[in-house]
Amino acid sequence: MPTALIPVADGSEDIETVTLIDVLRRAEVEVTVASVTGKPGIVASRGTRLEADALIEDLVTEDFDLIVLPGGMPGAETLGSNDILIEKLQAQKTAGRLYGAICAAPAVALAANGLLDGIAATGHPAFTDNLPDQTRIEQRVVRDGQCITSRGPGTALEFSLALVEALCGKTKRDAVAAPMVV
Repeated sequence: MPTALIPVADGSEDIETVTLIDVLRRAEVEVTVASVTGKPGIVASRGTRLEADALIEDLVTEDFDLIVLPGGMPGAETLGSNDILIEKLQAQKTAGRLYGAICAAPAVALAANGLLDGIAATGHPAFTDNLPDQTRIEQRVVRDGQCITSRGPGTALEFSLALVEALCGKTKRDAVAAPMVV
């Protein structure tokens, strides 16, 4: 069973966070939601209260097939400034495993920590000026090697299904998408 880490913080974007968790779990991916705030409960950017499965500091030695960051502010900034998470993302990239982000997180968390150097990406239009490679910023979902990025709440479902396809294949992606009437 593939594994995924979804780190969260106060201010993570509600739709993106819940969509990532839901769609990956529908694909039978073992999802671990980890708070980077030192407490399991977070309040998302629109007031949704979420309870994480773990704290990031308890997952230092665990590897995941995918690490994916929701956007939202100030959540993306908090994710991008968490040393444990950034070390895990750098190790993920070095090992050639999947990683990604949506909305503000590609620029604020990934690019700000050198995780998009030489990689085409997209993100929320308010943040794409901070992406090092601007060649594909208008695309809804961008995959460049092991990195997958997307634009915002309106692309969260498409992004999540792209992650399922990258982890589990097109057949699984289609099987997950069909009952959701996508």
